[in-house]
Amino acid sequence: MNSEPIVASVRAVHRAILDNAPMIESLDRAIGDGDHLINIKRGCETLVALGAEIEPLPPAQAFERIGKKLLGTIGGASGPLLASFFLAMGKDLDGTLQPSSTQMAQAFSAGVDAIRSRGKADLGEKTMLDVLIPVARLFLRLTAESATMETLCERLKEEAERGMLATRDMVASKGRAYFLGERSIGHIDPGSKTSQVAIAAVCDLLAGRRANGANGANGTDSMPGAGFEGTAP
Repeated sequence: MNSEPIVASVRAVHRAILDNAPMIESLDRAIGDGDHLINIKRGCETLVALGAEIEPLPPAQAFERIGKKLLGTIGGASGPLLASFFLAMGKDLDGTLQPSSTQMAQAFSAGVDAIRSRGKADLGEKTMLDVLIPVARLFLRLTAESATMETLCERLKEEAERGMLATRDMVASKGRAYFLGERSIGHIDPGSKTSQVAIAAVCDLLAGRRANGANGANGTDSMPGAGFEGTAP
């Protein structure tokens, strides 16, 4: 198989980031250092340009290539964190040519754990992890329950939005926002917003492909596109 679904997801995320750019930039100006959107856009543009190179690769190699590229492309704190995420996903999927939904959930969880380790952060600290950790946990649970693609995408989008909105009432304990103390309350974390936007974009892409029959002719609930097979372990 190839990594066409990964390339399509990268393009979808890039479009969504551009669509939400004014809001992300406003959030970052309020409690960040003002370069979050610049770095994320640069990373997305780089990965879109990388599409032809990674599309023929197995998923594990594609994620590894993405991680290494981001490490040398995105500045600030985001670069190493996102690079760690994709490198961990690649490592977790090593040797798997057609990942099931359960395997993708496990790889996503491994990526989130890598961010936790690299950033020395956890839930409740007003970061992207307030979106990523709950989504990773729900992703694992839903695939274990053999949820349909429609249910999976809808629930993950809801969980991502819930986590993003929850950061509004948190006191930042990481990054530049940490220095604001309680003044950071009332502001959504820009990294959590970016994560929510990205997750929603991928879910919309996958749900749309499922609705259009891109999962193949066998009638099973599969991760749409080339190769991400059914939700059963």
